[in-house]
Formats: sequence, structure tokens, C-alpha cells
Amino acid sequence: MRQRNVNPLLMFVILMLILNVVRGGNFLTWDWLETHLLMLPGILIGLCFHEFAHAFVSDRLGDPTPRMQGRVTIDPRAHVDPVGFLALLFAGFGWGRPVQIDPRYYKHRRRDEALVAVAGVTMNLLLALLFTILFKILVTVAPSFFSTSAGRVVLEMLQYAILINIVLMVFNLIPCPPLDGFNLATQIFGLQKYNWWYKVMQYGNLVLIALILLDVTDMFLGPAVSFIYGLMSKIIFL
Repeated sequence: MRQRNVNPLLMFVILMLILNVVRGGNFLTWDWLETHLLMLPGILIGLCFHEFAHAFVSDRLGDPTPRMQGRVTIDPRAHVDPVGFLALLFAGFGWGRPVQIDPRYYKHRRRDEALVAVAGVTMNLLLALLFTILFKILVTVAPSFFSTSAGRVVLEMLQYAILINIVLMVFNLIPCPPLDGFNLATQIFGLQKYNWWYKVMQYGNLVLIALILLDVTDMFLGPAVSFIYGLMSKIIFL
């Protein structure tokens, strides 16, 4: 049995929090609390549906492991990783509790592992589109509602839900273990045949942490998120 291992260190999240404070982040104020309360539905939906998608696809491909472990559900209790949740709140990226899979059950191993890998990010893209369409419908059908306090809250929650799902999608596509992007690249290009692949898998978490701390991921994450969010915004304002 193989696990899509994510072994984040709580100290890493704490370090990111400290770095953000040093860089001028404004934490634990009323504005911060209000913003993160508005983000909470998008975070929970994005994380839970992402992991559910992995579990659902693996289950449908013949692997009983996710169902036996209670992961073929959208219940947050089955999917929320406390450290990944805190990371999304404080560091701007995050993850859910990884789904265990057993590829020995797959009929076409490389193809099916690729499908499982891409399932989570595909779900986040679909959720971003869904929230964008919902936003467009509400603005079109009930424009006066958004001039009220309740309407502005709903508006901001939808905007955050769109943005968070885009962030989760793009972040997980980074080709570095343990992220889905590396798993997908592994299956597409058959990377297991190279000796260096095992070393990369072994030290992937440390490499990813280094890339984040050195702001290398921002070079990819920022422009990609902005571009996709811009496309979603065009749908809203058509």
C-alpha cells in the first residue's frame, strides 16, 4: 500500500506566520478575523472536495482503500488536516489529509494513477467555475441584494471561494512531491524508472518547504492564480 504522503511540520507553519508578521502581515486584528471568517467556507469546501475527488476516483477504479478508511465523503472531519488548514489560513496555501491509495487494484496502473492525481485539481477548477457561475447568476437575478450588508458578505464569500479553489488547484500542480503535479508528471513520463526519482520522493517535503521559503513558488503561483482569476472575472462581467 502506498500513501500520498504529506508530512508537513507544524514548525514550518509557525515559521511562515513569523515571516509574514516580519514582512508586515496584520494578524489577529478584527479585519484579519473578519476576512478569514469569510474565507472559511471556501477553504473547507476546497480542501474537502479536493480530497474527496482523489478518494472517489480511486474507489471507482477498483481500489477499496479510500472507502474502507471513510474517505469517500465530503465530511470535513474525514479530510481536514489541522496543519494544512493552518497553513492555508496563515501562509496562503494548504492541503487536506492525504488519501491512501493502493495502485495494485488498478487495471491500467499508470493511467489510473494519473487520473487519481489529476482528480483533486480538476475538482478545484470545477468548484471555481461553479462559484463563478453562481456569482454571475446572483448578480444578474438580484443585483439590489448586493447593495445590502448581507449581500456584500455573500459576494465576498463567493469571491474568496473562487480564489481559494484556484490557489489550491495551481499550488497542487507544482511538480514537486508530495503534490499532485509531481504524481501526474511521474505517471505521464514514467519517472519511476530513474534512480533520482526515489531521492526526490524521499526529500520532496524539504524541497517544497525550501522553494516556498525562498519565494520560488510565488514566481509560478502568483501569475498563474492571477491569470486564471482574471478569466473567471471575465465570465462574471460578460
